Amino acid sequence: MTNPKRVGILTSGGDCPGLNAAIRAVVNHATLTYGWELLGIPYATRGLLECKTIPLGVHSLDLRGIDPLLNMGGTILGTINHGNTLARADEILDGYRAIALDALIAIGGDGSLAILHELAKRGNWQLVAIPKTIDNDVALTERAIGFDTAINTVTDALNRLTFTAASHDRVMVVEVMGRKAGHLALHSGIAGGADVILIPEIPYSIQGVRQHIAELRDRWGRKFAIVVVAEGANHARESLQSSACGMGQYVADLIAECSPVDLEIRASVLGHIQRGGIPSAIDRLTAAAFAKAAVDLLAQGESGKMVAWRSGRVEAVRIRDVVECSPLSVDPNGTLVQTARALAIYVGD
Repeated sequence: MTNPKRVGILTSGGDCPGLNAAIRAVVNHATLTYGWELLGIPYATRGLLECKTIPLGVHSLDLRGIDPLLNMGGTILGTINHGNTLARADEILDGYRAIALDALIAIGGDGSLAILHELAKRGNWQLVAIPKTIDNDVALTERAIGFDTAINTVTDALNRLTFTAASHDRVMVVEVMGRKAGHLALHSGIAGGADVILIPEIPYSIQGVRQHIAELRDRWGRKFAIVVVAEGANHARESLQSSACGMGQYVADLIAECSPVDLEIRASVLGHIQRGGIPSAIDRLTAAAFAKAAVDLLAQGESGKMVAWRSGRVEAVRIRDVVECSPLSVDPNGTLVQTARALAIYVGD
């Protein structure tokens, strides 16, 4: 690989806070340090397919000298997380060649990185990736852009719901995102003072949940409870089946059905609220560190690598290894699970 001069950057998969901060840092470092030309690719591989680009410069998005990207949620480049991308691989490769890119920086989760890695192999692209996900399921990195802000958002919601639950003596069941990984539910549940946390990685029973809620009432006089349910936590020992409603509502209905006392239960689905908002300081710092490292990797001629946060520093790992080890699940015997149980939070049987 030669030192690139014309570099593309795209965001792929679900949006999350911190993407614009990463774009900003890539543009600044690549332009000011290396003098490269930076082109944004709108809507990920669709932009390559349609040969569309957005010129990006250090001051191209300033508003009277104010750079809005550092604290702006979402992504100015747009993103997609659906469709059979590889079915149109040849057209995407043709688009990449037509745009005449020397290299590509891709910001995405494990699914997006798998697709882009395959495209890069077929097209012989120089590719460096930056991990982002509110699910925290990208392997081989301790941090990914967006996760910290999502934790803060869910924790804030739990704080708010706790007051209304206590006021009305209600059991509030809160469904959070995470696909098949329970990181977001576990982190925010502990931080938000949940009484029950249900995640895909640990078997649980509705009877166990009900008994825990009953103990709160009978032993401690607590007439309310907060139950956090990961959207993929669908393997309770009662053999939960898929239904028209989400997991939060389904779990709430089952708790009500098996409870010997009349519980007032409400289900809340936070949904895409978890993806939005202003990025936290940690996500901004992570985005900046990842962007700087990604640009430097391209300058060094590296390809097929993802930047990763490991033991307090940014390192490069092979995208192939990341894809093979993803999605990253919660360790059922890990520190946070043990911490939850030590705090008398029910996390499974």
